Amino acid sequence: MLARLASLALRRRRFVLVIAVLGFAIAGAIASPAMKVLSAGGFEDPDAESSVAVEVLRDRFDTGDPNFVLLARAPGQVDSGDAVADGQALTEKLAEQKGVVEVTSYWTSDRAADLRSKDGRSALILARLDGDDDEVLKTAKSVAPLVTGDQGVLEVKSGGHAEFNRQGSERITSDLTRAEGIAVPVTILLLVLVFGSGVAALLPLAVAGVSVVGSLAVLRLLNEVTGVSIFAINLSTALGLGLAIDYSLFIVSRYREELRKGHDTAAALRISLRTAGRTVVFSALTVLLSLSALLVFPLYFLRSFAYAGIAVVFFATLGAIVLLPALLAALGPRIDKFDVLAKLRRGGSGKQPSRPEDGFWHRLAMAVMRRPVPVLTLVLIALAVVVMPFTKASFGLPDDRALPKDMAAAQVGAATRTDFPSFAGQELKVVLPDRRPDDAALTSYAESLSKVSGIDRVDTATGSFRDGARIAPPAAGAGSLFTDSNGAWLSLATGVEAYSEAGQDLVSDVRATGPPQGTEALVAGPAATYADTLDSLWSALPYAALIIAVLTFVLLFLFTGSVVMPVKAILLNLLSLTATYGAMVFVFQDGHLQWLVGDFTVTGRIDVTMPILMFCIIFGLSMDYEVFLLSRIKEEYDRAGDNRAAVAAGLESTGRIVTAAAGLLAIFFLALVSAGVTHVKMLGLGTALAILMDALVIRGLLVPAFMRLAGRANWWAPAPLRRIHERIGFSHGPSSGEDEAAPNSADDVSPTQHAMR
Repeated sequence: MLARLASLALRRRRFVLVIAVLGFAIAGAIASPAMKVLSAGGFEDPDAESSVAVEVLRDRFDTGDPNFVLLARAPGQVDSGDAVADGQALTEKLAEQKGVVEVTSYWTSDRAADLRSKDGRSALILARLDGDDDEVLKTAKSVAPLVTGDQGVLEVKSGGHAEFNRQGSERITSDLTRAEGIAVPVTILLLVLVFGSGVAALLPLAVAGVSVVGSLAVLRLLNEVTGVSIFAINLSTALGLGLAIDYSLFIVSRYREELRKGHDTAAALRISLRTAGRTVVFSALTVLLSLSALLVFPLYFLRSFAYAGIAVVFFATLGAIVLLPALLAALGPRIDKFDVLAKLRRGGSGKQPSRPEDGFWHRLAMAVMRRPVPVLTLVLIALAVVVMPFTKASFGLPDDRALPKDMAAAQVGAATRTDFPSFAGQELKVVLPDRRPDDAALTSYAESLSKVSGIDRVDTATGSFRDGARIAPPAAGAGSLFTDSNGAWLSLATGVEAYSEAGQDLVSDVRATGPPQGTEALVAGPAATYADTLDSLWSALPYAALIIAVLTFVLLFLFTGSVVMPVKAILLNLLSLTATYGAMVFVFQDGHLQWLVGDFTVTGRIDVTMPILMFCIIFGLSMDYEVFLLSRIKEEYDRAGDNRAAVAAGLESTGRIVTAAAGLLAIFFLALVSAGVTHVKMLGLGTALAILMDALVIRGLLVPAFMRLAGRANWWAPAPLRRIHERIGFSHGPSSGEDEAAPNSADDVSPTQHAMR
């Protein structure tokens, strides 16, 4: 197939290029509104108990949690005449806006004490915006400018979940633009250094354009049928550029080598696609399958990264094996034009050392293999030190504290936690959806709930309760508010922080309090959503890990014929990942090195979705590099049977290319560290650190040391599996028909050519 693609690129290169340009234009038109239409939500499990309870409250009782909060600050006291008048007017103004279905204000509510700050200078107005995440975001975008700023004597800021999503989405858009402005110029400069000419350096950008725009178009189309998170755009851009550089580097390097061997353009292209192209396809498959594991999670925030990753890998591979060969066919030997830095590079040609054993990576591998035990011991001790903070990791979900401190939603969130202690926990709601209990049973249940530690007050159709006793009779209209013909609900006021372990414990205690006989109780509220989401993630995580482990093992076994190599790859990747997680806990949970990564709010927890996301991304990329390295090592071992020589030759042939590819990919992720949103910052730093650690420490030190100690056992497999590999496994020799295009003398084949095969 790859040989036929090479022939297509040669014979129909103009046709391929025209189709690519047209496809790019169409995909660009489809993708252009992606930034505006993708969602900033997706952090909740739609099938969880709390989500079902929210639907019942909305559909049957026309109520729910407030998701839009106004913080109004008066020049004096909020009870002054002007403040009261302007507060009432602001409440009415908000209630009149389209999409606003429920409003509770300090100036109009019976619960005024909960909505007044401790110093009496600020007050809250709570509103519920109707619809799904996208509809709520649109409503917030239209309403917020009308009710914030100077409203009479009041200075008003907006916050709440809706504003966290809206302001976070807008900030991510600007952060991504800035990150691209930092990363792209640096990447182009380094591409010239790595590829050795201005013309060659532009080729990965063409492949990147196809992969990024194509994946964004897919996300835009998928958004019509399912939720897609705007955060997936970060992955599309970073991974699209990185994989385009990675795959282009391997194919272009091989193509240029063939030209230097004296082959014409046609022969060079055919050999490049049969060898480097074949390995690129196999490597892409490992990345794609690793990212597909994200599909098992119920949060469409995480599934969106699977959509983006699968689309990016597909288009990057398509660009590398279809568009890139057409461009190379059109350029021919002009691939080396505009070599502006020739005098700054060794010999002005970028050639490898004349003897492989003179190369840096060969010498490093041999040095490691002379003393594998000390090297292995020192590296493992160093990594263990980095891993240690991970043992005290505490996980949570992002809220307004993930935003920069100068954003309104972050300031409103901080104020509600410090100045409005009763509102900080936000109330829980217990729904009895299937049967309406009689007043006596409902009263008994309310009394029991009011005794739960952390519950300040319970409001229901039969009155208000605290510490097991009724403190107020039913309010006017309470019967129609809290009940319908088929069920009832209760409001539980609490000051316990929703996104905390105490909040999780509170939800467990409320759920453990038995409802009236014959009824089912569903608990809703921020703390319940938080607890249910974490439970959903932890439940799905073993399946995702199992999918990745099994697929990695199978793919690497088919690639090497060994059962030891897949186990080694999985263990070393886990070591690299846990070291990265330790660094993330040290920085983002404990708050160290803010001078280096930028200011952020330390919550004592890290976003649980980021380690999961990094696990799938990094595992895929690690396997990508593993395939290129093992391809060369396995070929050398099969040829000569010398384990040490094979490892050294494999590392020398691929070390420079893998390191360059990893470094270029890390640049864009490092640019994301400049983002203001904490979990985007964490994704950028964590992924970049893991990529560099994998390319340098794992591949450069641990792999040679491990393979030296294992010796011939590296390639062991039980006899039945060996027979399976002989039938369906991957061959590292030349493809059928390659020899006639190859140089006549075997001595003419360079080590790097063997690696690409």
